[in-house]
Amino acid sequence: MTPPADAPPTLRFTRDFHAPPELVFRAWTRAEHVCRWFAPEPLTVPEAKIEARVGGAWNVTMRMPGGELHRMEGEVLEIAPPHRLAIRMRIFDDAGATLFTAHTTAQFRHGPSGGTRLDIEQTYDLIDLERAAPMVGGAEAGWRSSLDNLGREVARLLAEVQPAAPVVHGAFTVARTYAHPPERLWRALTETEAKARWFAGPGSGFETLERSLDLRQGGEETVTGRWADGTVTRYRATYFDITPRSRLVYAYELSLNGRKISVSLATVEITAEGAGTRLSITEQGAFLDGYEDGGAREQGTAGLLETLAASLDEEGE
Repeated sequence: MTPPADAPPTLRFTRDFHAPPELVFRAWTRAEHVCRWFAPEPLTVPEAKIEARVGGAWNVTMRMPGGELHRMEGEVLEIAPPHRLAIRMRIFDDAGATLFTAHTTAQFRHGPSGGTRLDIEQTYDLIDLERAAPMVGGAEAGWRSSLDNLGREVARLLAEVQPAAPVVHGAFTVARTYAHPPERLWRALTETEAKARWFAGPGSGFETLERSLDLRQGGEETVTGRWADGTVTRYRATYFDITPRSRLVYAYELSLNGRKISVSLATVEITAEGAGTRLSITEQGAFLDGYEDGGAREQGTAGLLETLAASLDEEGE
């Protein structure tokens, strides 16, 4: 059967979590956890009623920033712990009239590195087309924000049930020589627009959600973004030493889907070499709670130096 022309598209999401399926499934089927994540920021969930059985309630009340409340009443259609959950929800207006229904299926599979790969599919039945269409139109962005919240809740649950793993330390130095003067390299490292062209910039498959650079001693740099597979990373650095056109020393933490995976100290040195410039980066990292880097950070940093080279060459054309 062909859907009507004005039917909203089916939404599909895939997100990986560094936690077993049992834990991610728990975050979907207990009210105290659903209240922590099932709403896009800046909305909150003051109340939820979750009954993890076929025919059981799956009700959520959302609070808007101004304080007004919006409720959804749902029921569990299928449940197979910890692998599958299907729910149908009705969304109401303030007078209690149904605006639309949403049918959501979540599948929890074993994912990379022993974690969970969550696949979500959601379809809609619009009852009040005029009022429901704009709400459904914002569902994709809302789900992405909510899944970011889910990542933080899963990380919190994991910390409660799993003892902290030993910290793993690592260090490396990568270097490259560029056919450009030190001043060009310095601008690429310290000016916001120039750095955005190569530090997780266009063409990298990275959607920037937040980017800021306050280059001074004690100043911070932040880059938050989402990769094509839905993974959200957050890089936050603090600068401790700035020697113009010569040296940068900073510490940074890196988070993956709301979970802090490492804290590192980095030293960047710029040295004139003939008509060009030698750039070297030395990092000393602490990888947290069992995160296995496997040399990926060194390889990624070396790759960034190649991306920087391409950016400098394009700028000079």
